[in-house]
Amino acid sequence: MPSPSGFSYDQRPDGTVVVWHHGKVAAKLRGPRAAEFVDEAESGDAQLVMARWTGHYKHGNERTARQHPRNRR
Repeated sequence: MPSPSGFSYDQRPDGTVVVWHHGKVAAKLRGPRAAEFVDEAESGDAQLVMARWTGHYKHGNERTARQHPRNRR
């Protein structure tokens, strides 16, 4: 599956993390969740981590579902 793109994140001085998707706010994380997110984003593929944390990603079964006999017309 290709890696999602278009994500970025900002760490604010107050500890808040804002995740952006194509220029729009996708998530705001505060406290221990923000720290956990930053640790995970810095240790792995940041684009994939941001997609998973925000829920903005495809599940990989779209082509399979489209080709299923009941969905063909």
